[in-house]
Amino acid sequence: MAFGGFDDTKQNAPMADINITPMVDVMLVLLVIFIITSPLFVHAIKVDLPTAQAAQASEKPETIVLSINHDGKFFWDNDAVEEGELTVRLAAASKKQPQPELQLRADKDTRYETLAQIMSLAQTNGLTKIGFVTEPKATNAAPITK
Repeated sequence: MAFGGFDDTKQNAPMADINITPMVDVMLVLLVIFIITSPLFVHAIKVDLPTAQAAQASEKPETIVLSINHDGKFFWDNDAVEEGELTVRLAAASKKQPQPELQLRADKDTRYETLAQIMSLAQTNGLTKIGFVTEPKATNAAPITK
């Protein structure tokens, strides 16, 4: 192993060896720091916490599943409904406390116009929590095409 020297007559090219001494110095310093500080992570400070009585968490709001099949028919929690009855049910649901979440399950062939009308109808009747339910994507599924 050559360490280079002051004799420039043998070699005019720059030395191509990597000097790892600074890296080893830094690693040894870090090792010493971790050895010193690691016992601090093991010891816990014993604290006598106060006890308090808290009110129970509020009840989770119900969810309403509104399904739309490829023919454009509506199903309120698996019960078939007409569009006129849907308006009445949405208005009644918006008055409940806490307000339920409306989950839309639409067939992939459902027109966007139908979904937009349902969202508009729900919003005009006072429902503000609207979600979309989808199936998880398979890992070997084909990419989205235009």
